[in-house]
Amino acid sequence: MDAKRMPGIGFSALMGAAAGAALAAHRGPRSVVKTALLGAAAMAAVDATARSLQKPNEIPAVWARIAASGALAAPIGWVAGKAGASPLAVGVASGAVAGAMGIRPHKVALGPVVGLAVGAAMRDRPPAQVAAAGVVAFRTVSQLVFREPQVALVAGSAPAEQLPFVVPLEARTRYVGTGYVKALAETIGGTYEEAAADVGIVASLDALAGPDFDPAGVDPRVREFYEHTTRFTLDIVPRWRAWVRPGYLLYRTLVARPLGQANVPMNQREALKGMHSRIDTISGADGAISTRGWIRSFAHSGEPIYVGIYTTYRRAGRGYVSVGFPLPQANFTATLAPYERPGGGLRLTSRGGDDQTGHYLSYIDVDSRNLSTLAVHGFAEELDVYVEDGELRADHAFSVFGLPFLTLEYRIRRKA
Repeated sequence: MDAKRMPGIGFSALMGAAAGAALAAHRGPRSVVKTALLGAAAMAAVDATARSLQKPNEIPAVWARIAASGALAAPIGWVAGKAGASPLAVGVASGAVAGAMGIRPHKVALGPVVGLAVGAAMRDRPPAQVAAAGVVAFRTVSQLVFREPQVALVAGSAPAEQLPFVVPLEARTRYVGTGYVKALAETIGGTYEEAAADVGIVASLDALAGPDFDPAGVDPRVREFYEHTTRFTLDIVPRWRAWVRPGYLLYRTLVARPLGQANVPMNQREALKGMHSRIDTISGADGAISTRGWIRSFAHSGEPIYVGIYTTYRRAGRGYVSVGFPLPQANFTATLAPYERPGGGLRLTSRGGDDQTGHYLSYIDVDSRNLSTLAVHGFAEELDVYVEDGELRADHAFSVFGLPFLTLEYRIRRKA
């Protein structure tokens, strides 16, 4: 057996022992020990088998992940029972938590329903057993109902040049913030310029030419916005769907603000307080810009809204835009394909129907610089920039598993 697999198998054995002990806790010490040993052996066997069948750039088999989630739930159910929770309450809670971890709104709604059914059917069983059964039942049902995978492993460890659709730039600290590009320049070298004058998020729209997009047909004002973004100011109106507001508020409080990244305004009142927008650049020895970071922050507080690194590349006769959002030791990249829009507009979409467009979450190894990358299916975005009534407009729409949850409406005006 590969020595590299031993730590993982050992952890699975410990997890199985804890689950076995929790499941037999109501029977006495002898049963606890016996079931703990059986649980350890069973989970070790599950882990070893799953690893032996696992192919490169694949995540473990779903049956192994379901078994592991049930084993994790059992001790938690035992603790809940000790705290006085009834089997019915444990069933509903276990299903709800498992559904919430599925992220997909349909799974979030399905979780408590499955948990309630399991809790009602096992109302006379110990809470540990109810918790494990609730999680396993939900994971099994959701696997049968929702066939499209939420994530897919694209690369276990690959050089950046093999993944052109990923921006291989991470944050070296826990906080990203508006000083990210300056810190990056100090790390990789190059000439840093804060709030560079008369630059755009792309060098030229001609780099995006392809069978579905002819830059020559773009309205000059749309082209100017992309190639000379700093000439313009943007007013934003965020339109959140009601169902996502509570979850976003929690995410914003616990993740976005402490991280200094992806902190979109909650409402128009907040947006009307004003925003600062700038593009920081890093140039090489020849003076050519190698890195463009579009940084937006709240005018009243200086708090970051987002830090995005914009790049373009070509593949099979098509041009693409990749926007990388640095995270601690990681990067979340959106790769978008260009399409013509009536009236001289430009539409960028992550639903290009090819093997390039989409959203990718990558861990970046500090030493080798190799990428471990997941494709995040279900998440989609589309950006339309166009001219309406003589004014530049933009609509940036986001959806998850086909459910729209946010549209950012922009009015774009030339600076005085």
